Amino acid sequence: MKHIISILMENEPGALSRVVGLFSARGYNIETLTVAPTEDKSLSRMTIVTSGSDDVIEQITKQLNRLIDVVKVVDLTESPYTERELMLIKVRAVGKEREEMKRMADIFRGRIIDVTDKTYTVELTGDGTKLDAFIDALDRAAILETVRTGASGIARGERVLKA
Repeated sequence: MKHIISILMENEPGALSRVVGLFSARGYNIETLTVAPTEDKSLSRMTIVTSGSDDVIEQITKQLNRLIDVVKVVDLTESPYTERELMLIKVRAVGKEREEMKRMADIFRGRIIDVTDKTYTVELTGDGTKLDAFIDALDRAAILETVRTGASGIARGERVLKA
């Protein structure tokens, strides 16, 4: 089962490598990883998407809590949460393909952010399934390049991740 683990950690050199090292040393896979400073510049928020049984995820969170740089760990999938991912995708857009690509971007509520004579670059946000559906709806030969940020998530309602 997919889990989104949110980690509040000290914004210190080596903190990211210690978290990633914990995963690799125990053979856990990280599907996506995002990290950036919070409103408090001394803290960073890391979002890790991983898969595993409830027992494995419990073990991961316990081990993460033991790391010196980690302030707090939350498995967002335990309660309602909102998830978003950003994708930039460069597609071939020549002749009649141009109108089709524009229509596809509109259907998926994407924005064309760069235009050349032969390409469009589309910005798309949503959960991973939406982005996957957009890719699946395109002709594979039309896709020139794809960049995805990985999931970022936040709990819904009053639940917050604070130090």
